[in-house]
Amino acid sequence: MNMNREKTIAISGAGGLIGSHLTKHFLSKNWVVIPLGRKDFAGSFEALVEKIEQADVLINLAGAPIIKRWTKKHKEEIYNSRILTTRKLVHTIEIAKKKPSLLISASGVGIYDQQCVQDEYSNQFAGDFLGKVCMDWEFEAEKASTFTRLVIVRLGVVLAQAGGALKTMLPLFRFGLGGKIASGNQPFAWIHIEDIVSAIDFMVQNQEAKGVYNLVAPGLINNRQFTFALGKALNRPTLFTVPAFALQLLYGEAAITLTSGQKVVPAKLEKENYKFLFPEINQAFTNIVRA
Repeated sequence: MNMNREKTIAISGAGGLIGSHLTKHFLSKNWVVIPLGRKDFAGSFEALVEKIEQADVLINLAGAPIIKRWTKKHKEEIYNSRILTTRKLVHTIEIAKKKPSLLISASGVGIYDQQCVQDEYSNQFAGDFLGKVCMDWEFEAEKASTFTRLVIVRLGVVLAQAGGALKTMLPLFRFGLGGKIASGNQPFAWIHIEDIVSAIDFMVQNQEAKGVYNLVAPGLINNRQFTFALGKALNRPTLFTVPAFALQLLYGEAAITLTSGQKVVPAKLEKENYKFLFPEINQAFTNIVRA
């Protein structure tokens, strides 16, 4: 990367929770940020190539929401918004005369099965819908490794005050209506939004960083511990239980994303001496509640 000129980063999904935080972060570092939206992917391929050719780094975050009833139509949207977008971006990099020196492409911890503790070297993948989405998503991204440095980030549940999982949860918990989901024993792989931004910046700066990274906090917790920690930070009781059948009525097949989970650890980030800003759930909630 030429350090003598202004650096440029292109972000698909720049308007989302992670994309908006990354945009703010890189703008503060005097980078030029090129947001890539639906119009860019639906429009002229040549125009998209022109934008990609300006970028030193490309971050691919595009994807339809997961926590929503999985009708046949929405399943197609979840799949196509990830796989087809990634395929198009990789093809863009392939034919670009000036290629980004790094592609960071999102994936999810839903790629793993629920049987044991999973690090980046695990190949025990889930056989369900989300597992297939993540595997196909990564398969498309992997094609870019021929042309540029590639990092795939498998994201846990993102914790932030102004969006993501806590957007609907915080008001309920503030009124003392929060509680565990089903048994509460299901693993809960999470990460603070500031650690996502910090870890991605770490990957941008570290030229040796490549391959798959689990973007989750290092401590393993379950849904019950998550619930208790949020209630404690808000000084509110957490007496309620959201039964599994109620979630199934509301979300259908998608309820599995709330009633099950994966035990995931960030082995590569720890091996490369990344220092988490919020390694513990109590610390993360204290920060979010006071923000």
